[in-house]
Amino acid sequence: MSDKNLSAERSYDCVVIGAGPGGYVAAIRASQLGLKCAVIEKESPGGVCLNWGCIPTKALLKSAEVYHTLRHASDFGLSVQNVGFHFPAVIDRSRMVVDKMTKGVQFLLKKNKVDLIMGHGTLKKGNKIEVTDAAGNKSLVSYKNVIIATGGRARTMPHLPVDGERVMSYRQALELKDRPGKLLVIGAGAIGIEFAYFYNSFGAEVTVVEMMDQVLPIEDHEVSQALGKILSRSGINIKTKTAVEKLVRNGNTLTASLKTDAGTEEWTGDYCLVAIGVQGNIENLGLEELGIKTERSFIPVDEYYRTGIPGIYAIGDITGPPLLAHVASHEGIVAAEHMANAHPHPIDYNSIPGCTFCQPQVASIGLTEKTAKSAGYQIKIGKFPFSASGKAVATNETDGFTKVIIDAKTEEILGVHIIHPEATEMLGEASIIKSHEGTATSVFNTIHAHPTLSEAVMEAMGDALGRAIHI
Repeated sequence: MSDKNLSAERSYDCVVIGAGPGGYVAAIRASQLGLKCAVIEKESPGGVCLNWGCIPTKALLKSAEVYHTLRHASDFGLSVQNVGFHFPAVIDRSRMVVDKMTKGVQFLLKKNKVDLIMGHGTLKKGNKIEVTDAAGNKSLVSYKNVIIATGGRARTMPHLPVDGERVMSYRQALELKDRPGKLLVIGAGAIGIEFAYFYNSFGAEVTVVEMMDQVLPIEDHEVSQALGKILSRSGINIKTKTAVEKLVRNGNTLTASLKTDAGTEEWTGDYCLVAIGVQGNIENLGLEELGIKTERSFIPVDEYYRTGIPGIYAIGDITGPPLLAHVASHEGIVAAEHMANAHPHPIDYNSIPGCTFCQPQVASIGLTEKTAKSAGYQIKIGKFPFSASGKAVATNETDGFTKVIIDAKTEEILGVHIIHPEATEMLGEASIIKSHEGTATSVFNTIHAHPTLSEAVMEAMGDALGRAIHI
């Protein structure tokens, strides 16, 4: 093993490797079901989502929203003088939010009698895990069941080398206290678009490059098209169907060669964010020794997250798309309940909500218009613009619309897509409707409080049914 001291072996019914939103939730659920449980974490409880993703970015975006509101106070009949910002303080606030939430996860683990073991876990034969702590000391943990929840990290490419200084992944961007002057964002998925909005709000000159023909490539085309126009109007230079062929750093200056349909052009600036996807953290886990299969940096699993090796499960980003914290959490619950013989229901991956927190926000669940047609559905589409919403007009937030896609024969709701400054908070109703196989008529016949933004979902259903009132 090692010449380091090997501490006494500990034994558990369930050990989770990784304390991210999938791992810590799985551990807590397993403990609630009566299993003796531990979670192994090498960095900080909460994983990427809490420490370097969902939570700190939302703190940054809130600062951007408040700054924007203050600068446009006159729209509300208010007078605010000398509005400014201190960029390092904006970053510091986001890290304070992270610290508070991390302590909250530690409290939840302790409350639920889950042991937190700090260190790197490596699977060994004989249902053992070797844990190496930050000082290099090793210990052994034995298990009846194990859940691999080590998550993912930013994907890189050889011609886009991330140096952590001028060429960044999302992780370095979250700590950057020097506001970029000219920023290139490579990739127009949720991460790229959120950072583009954030930096643009504080005065950076932002260019977004995307190989596909729309920003947020997995979203409904109409929604993505609308968002692209709004972001362009705010000053973000969006270049779709464009590839970065070369990125060169010379001191503090970056130069990129951009290939478009019209030819090649050059971009020059001081920072670049590479946001081209996520790869699984499968290295140094002992997967090969135990015969656990991997495919393109991910671990294939069945509907209960079994890897094919008895007693070994995998959940979250390490199992591949959809790469979302709330999916990882629910997968963790299903895996824990399965190992405890609690008979969980497999997840319906056609009913996974997705959110992008730029302004306006984009939120969706279910099929897009394109995927619904490709699946062979005869569909009806309903839309309701927020310019026709009393609440939206009153709050001066009229950009965007709600779009619903329903089965023309059964009226079952196939997809709901929202673009609006409060879209992510509106999605809850649509998620419940979708998961319960609701119909457009049942939603339209449900009285919605007035004036609220949620009326837009009802009104869009009415439009799909040919019963629209307010448009």
